[in-house]
Amino acid sequence: MSMARLPLHALRAFEVTARLGSMSAAAAELGVTHGAVSRHIKALEAQFGLPLLERLSRSVALTNEGAQLAASLAEAFDQIHLAVSRVQPGPLTLSCSATIMMYWLIPRLEAFKRRHPAIELRLNINYGEIDFIRDEISVAIRNSMYRPPPTARAQALIVEEIGPVCHPDYARRLGLSAPEDLRRGHILATATRLSAWDEWAAAIGRADLGLVPQESYGHFYLVIQAAACGLGLALAPRLLVQSEIRSGHLVAPFGFTPGPHRLELWIAEHLRARHDLRCLVDWIEGEMDRL
Repeated sequence: MSMARLPLHALRAFEVTARLGSMSAAAAELGVTHGAVSRHIKALEAQFGLPLLERLSRSVALTNEGAQLAASLAEAFDQIHLAVSRVQPGPLTLSCSATIMMYWLIPRLEAFKRRHPAIELRLNINYGEIDFIRDEISVAIRNSMYRPPPTARAQALIVEEIGPVCHPDYARRLGLSAPEDLRRGHILATATRLSAWDEWAAAIGRADLGLVPQESYGHFYLVIQAAACGLGLALAPRLLVQSEIRSGHLVAPFGFTPGPHRLELWIAEHLRARHDLRCLVDWIEGEMDRL
């Protein structure tokens, strides 16, 4: 088949459906209807004379031929994204968790914009794995619990320091003078780091504490807010609670201890030569060094 006759829209619809495992999800990503995606894939199957998908009740499964085609298409579309980004660079996109964005990044962002007024910066809320090519990510701040994709290079930022925090009145009521006093409190946890209390206990050499969370919140920013409202004790990285401690909304009765994880900066390999990216990376590193 000649290049001029390649059904690019249909191939793209199939690649997204194969990647997401759903025509409805593919339609949402592509901004078209479910029917349009279905018609594209049926046209491909008619053209090739073989099935590419098995239609299930709420999802799709790839046939052997479909799996081979999907793998090749994913690589091809990534290469197209790379080629376009090199010829026509877009704005930088910084990805980090909602909590880091709220408590660390946004309070400092005005200083970055003042220093680099010509750099256009977009923000992406995400705390786990991410596709740097498809999602057009330039840099990402991540915990070392996650592994960077092959399209990004990780460099260390800081060791994560962790410790219990609570409202000052709550600390006074409990009379916190030793780690075992925490057993009298209401232990809060976050669903994104269920092992945080055990990690802290191990870090201070008190694995025997046996602090069992009694309530869990979906995100760090929620458990931090709960602690600031006097609902119990949260285990949080120092990076995320410095401003709350300075304002008097939280106290850290036992300070902070280096934990088993570190913060990393993931940098898109194909953008490393860009001057504006280097400016952003240098700024993030400088701000982290001042913690």
